Amino acid sequence: MRVTGSATLHAPVEQVYAALNDPAVLVRTIPGCERLERAGEDAYKMPLHAGVASVRGTYAGDVRIADQRPPHGFVLKASGAGAPGTVSADVQVQLAPGDDGSTVLSYDADAVVGGMIGGVGQRMLAGVATRTADQFFAAVDAVLTGAAPITEAPPAGVAAPAAARYKPASVASQTFPSGSDAIALRKASVAPSGMATLVTWPLRSR
Repeated sequence: MRVTGSATLHAPVEQVYAALNDPAVLVRTIPGCERLERAGEDAYKMPLHAGVASVRGTYAGDVRIADQRPPHGFVLKASGAGAPGTVSADVQVQLAPGDDGSTVLSYDADAVVGGMIGGVGQRMLAGVATRTADQFFAAVDAVLTGAAPITEAPPAGVAAPAAARYKPASVASQTFPSGSDAIALRKASVAPSGMATLVTWPLRSR
Protein backbone atom coordinates (compact mmCIF):
# COMPACT_ATOMS: atom_id res chain seq x y z
CA MET A 1 0.00 0.00 0.00
CA ARG A 2 1.30 3.41 -0.95
CA VAL A 3 0.28 6.65 0.78
CA THR A 4 1.47 10.12 -0.24
CA GLY A 5 0.65 13.60 0.98
CA SER A 6 1.94 16.98 2.05
CA ALA A 7 1.53 19.51 4.84
CA THR A 8 2.57 23.11 5.52
CA LEU A 9 4.31 23.71 8.85
CA HIS A 10 4.68 27.25 10.13
CA ALA A 11 8.38 27.28 10.96
CA PRO A 12 11.67 27.32 9.02
CA VAL A 13 12.99 24.10 7.47
CA GLU A 14 15.78 23.72 10.04
CA GLN A 15 13.35 24.01 12.92
CA VAL A 16 10.88 21.54 11.41
CA TYR A 17 13.65 19.02 10.79
CA ALA A 18 14.82 19.31 14.40
CA ALA A 19 11.29 18.85 15.75
CA LEU A 20 10.63 15.75 13.63
CA ASN A 21 13.83 14.19 14.99
CA ASP A 22 13.18 15.20 18.60
CA PRO A 23 11.83 12.36 20.83
CA ALA A 24 10.33 14.91 23.25
CA VAL A 25 8.21 16.21 20.37
CA LEU A 26 7.37 12.81 18.89
CA VAL A 27 6.04 11.32 22.13
CA ARG A 28 3.64 14.26 22.43
CA THR A 29 2.45 14.34 18.84
CA ILE A 30 2.15 10.72 17.62
CA PRO A 31 -1.48 9.84 18.34
CA GLY A 32 -1.82 6.63 20.29
CA CYS A 33 1.76 6.81 21.62
CA GLU A 34 2.00 7.18 25.39
CA ARG A 35 5.63 6.18 25.88
CA LEU A 36 8.82 6.35 23.81
CA GLU A 37 12.03 4.51 24.65
CA ARG A 38 15.35 4.98 22.93
CA ALA A 39 16.61 1.67 21.53
CA GLY A 40 19.80 2.88 19.84
CA GLU A 41 21.08 5.68 17.65
CA ASP A 42 18.00 7.33 16.09
CA ALA A 43 15.92 4.27 17.01
CA TYR A 44 12.95 4.06 19.37
CA LYS A 45 10.45 1.56 20.75
CA MET A 46 6.88 2.51 21.59
CA PRO A 47 3.58 0.85 22.47
CA LEU A 48 0.79 2.15 20.22
CA HIS A 49 -2.96 1.91 20.57
CA ALA A 50 -4.20 1.88 17.00
CA GLY A 51 -6.90 0.58 14.75
CA VAL A 52 -8.96 0.82 11.62
CA ALA A 53 -12.74 0.35 11.76
CA SER A 54 -13.47 -2.46 14.25
CA VAL A 55 -9.92 -3.87 14.11
CA ARG A 56 -8.22 -2.21 17.07
CA GLY A 57 -5.58 -3.09 19.63
CA THR A 58 -2.14 -2.38 21.00
CA TYR A 59 1.00 -2.77 18.93
CA ALA A 60 4.66 -3.05 19.93
CA GLY A 61 6.24 -0.57 17.54
CA ASP A 62 9.79 0.16 16.42
CA VAL A 63 10.84 3.34 14.63
CA ARG A 64 14.22 4.19 13.12
CA ILE A 65 15.27 7.40 11.38
CA ALA A 66 17.64 6.65 8.49
CA ASP A 67 19.25 8.31 5.47
CA GLN A 68 19.26 11.69 7.19
CA ARG A 69 19.93 14.69 4.97
CA PRO A 70 19.56 17.60 7.39
CA PRO A 71 17.61 19.74 7.01
CA HIS A 72 16.11 18.50 3.76
CA GLY A 73 14.76 15.05 4.57
CA PHE A 74 15.11 11.55 5.98
CA VAL A 75 13.59 8.07 5.78
CA LEU A 76 11.38 6.84 8.61
CA LYS A 77 11.45 3.05 8.94
CA ALA A 78 8.60 1.80 11.11
CA SER A 79 7.30 -1.61 12.06
CA GLY A 80 5.02 -3.11 14.66
CA ALA A 81 3.10 -6.19 15.68
CA GLY A 82 0.02 -6.78 17.77
CA ALA A 83 -3.14 -8.83 18.02
CA PRO A 84 -4.80 -6.98 15.08
CA GLY A 85 -1.92 -7.80 12.72
CA THR A 86 1.38 -6.46 11.44
CA VAL A 87 2.49 -3.41 9.49
CA SER A 88 5.87 -2.27 8.21
CA ALA A 89 6.52 0.96 6.34
CA ASP A 90 9.29 3.05 4.83
CA VAL A 91 8.35 6.72 4.73
CA GLN A 92 10.34 9.16 2.59
CA VAL A 93 10.10 12.66 4.11
CA GLN A 94 11.12 15.76 2.16
CA LEU A 95 11.26 19.34 3.47
CA ALA A 96 11.33 22.47 1.32
CA PRO A 97 11.06 26.20 2.13
CA GLY A 98 7.56 27.62 1.76
CA ASP A 99 6.10 31.12 1.81
CA ASP A 100 6.65 33.50 4.73
CA GLY A 101 9.22 31.32 6.46
CA SER A 102 7.07 28.18 6.47
CA THR A 103 8.06 24.65 5.42
CA VAL A 104 6.34 22.39 2.90
CA LEU A 105 6.64 18.77 3.98
CA SER A 106 5.92 15.95 1.56
CA TYR A 107 5.86 12.26 2.36
CA ASP A 108 5.74 9.04 0.38
CA ALA A 109 5.01 5.90 2.40
CA ASP A 110 5.25 2.32 1.20
CA ALA A 111 3.55 -0.02 3.70
CA VAL A 112 3.00 -3.76 3.95
CA VAL A 113 0.02 -4.86 6.06
CA GLY A 114 -0.77 -8.35 7.37
CA GLY A 115 -3.08 -10.16 9.77
CA MET A 116 -6.64 -9.07 10.54
CA ILE A 117 -5.90 -5.47 9.67
CA GLY A 118 -4.83 -6.67 6.25
CA GLY A 119 -8.42 -7.70 5.63
CA VAL A 120 -9.54 -4.07 5.66
CA GLY A 121 -9.82 -2.61 2.16
CA GLN A 122 -6.79 -0.69 0.93
CA ARG A 123 -8.95 2.31 0.08
CA MET A 124 -10.12 2.53 3.71
CA LEU A 125 -6.60 1.97 5.05
CA ALA A 126 -5.18 4.70 2.79
CA GLY A 127 -7.94 7.13 3.75
CA VAL A 128 -7.45 6.60 7.49
CA ALA A 129 -3.67 6.82 7.09
CA THR A 130 -3.97 10.17 5.31
CA ARG A 131 -6.35 11.62 7.91
CA THR A 132 -4.20 10.55 10.83
CA ALA A 133 -1.04 11.82 9.14
CA ASP A 134 -2.79 15.19 8.93
CA GLN A 135 -3.50 14.97 12.68
CA PHE A 136 0.14 14.23 13.42
CA PHE A 137 1.45 17.14 11.36
CA ALA A 138 -1.14 19.46 12.90
CA ALA A 139 0.10 18.45 16.35
CA VAL A 140 3.73 19.03 15.35
CA ASP A 141 2.78 22.42 13.90
CA ALA A 142 1.10 23.30 17.20
CA VAL A 143 4.36 22.55 19.02
CA LEU A 144 6.36 24.60 16.51
CA THR A 145 4.11 27.63 16.82
CA GLY A 146 3.74 27.42 20.60
CA ALA A 147 0.07 26.46 20.60
CA ALA A 148 1.09 23.21 22.35
CA PRO A 149 4.38 23.99 24.12
CA ILE A 150 6.71 21.23 25.34
CA THR A 151 5.99 21.69 29.05
CA GLU A 152 4.60 19.54 31.80
CA ALA A 153 1.18 20.48 33.17
CA PRO A 154 1.56 22.93 36.13
CA PRO A 155 0.47 21.93 39.65
CA ALA A 156 -3.10 22.67 40.68
CA GLY A 157 -3.61 26.35 41.38
CA VAL A 158 -0.55 27.43 39.38
CA ALA A 159 -1.10 29.36 36.18
CA ALA A 160 0.26 27.80 33.00
CA PRO A 161 3.19 29.67 31.39
CA ALA A 162 2.61 31.68 28.23
CA ALA A 163 2.93 29.67 25.03
CA ALA A 164 6.36 29.78 23.44
CA ARG A 165 7.56 28.63 20.04
CA TYR A 166 9.53 25.40 19.89
CA LYS A 167 13.28 25.77 20.45
CA PRO A 168 15.37 22.74 19.44
CA ALA A 169 18.18 23.76 21.79
CA SER A 170 15.85 23.42 24.77
CA VAL A 171 15.76 19.65 24.24
CA ALA A 172 19.29 19.10 23.00
CA SER A 173 20.66 19.07 26.57
CA GLN A 174 18.45 16.13 27.57
CA THR A 175 19.92 12.63 27.58
CA PHE A 176 18.08 9.47 26.61
CA PRO A 177 20.19 6.37 27.49
CA SER A 178 19.77 3.30 25.33
CA GLY A 179 19.49 -0.38 26.19
CA SER A 180 17.98 -1.73 29.39
CA ASP A 181 18.51 1.61 31.14
CA ALA A 182 16.44 3.52 28.60
CA ILE A 183 14.34 6.33 29.99
CA ALA A 184 10.74 6.28 28.79
CA LEU A 185 9.38 9.63 27.71
CA ARG A 186 5.68 9.83 28.48
CA LYS A 187 3.03 11.82 26.68
CA ALA A 188 2.07 15.00 28.52
CA SER A 189 -1.28 16.75 28.20
CA VAL A 190 -0.16 19.37 25.68
CA ALA A 191 -2.70 18.91 22.90
CA PRO A 192 -3.94 22.19 21.41
CA SER A 193 -7.35 23.43 22.41
CA GLY A 194 -10.14 21.45 20.79
CA MET A 195 -7.98 18.37 20.15
CA ALA A 196 -8.08 15.18 22.21
CA THR A 197 -4.84 14.46 24.05
CA LEU A 198 -4.89 10.83 22.89
CA VAL A 199 -6.06 9.82 19.43
CA THR A 200 -5.82 6.34 17.92
CA TRP A 201 -3.10 6.20 15.26
CA PRO A 202 -3.29 3.52 12.59
CA LEU A 203 0.15 4.28 11.16
CA ARG A 204 3.55 3.04 12.32
CA SER A 205 2.32 -0.37 13.33
CA ARG A 206 3.38 -3.81 12.35
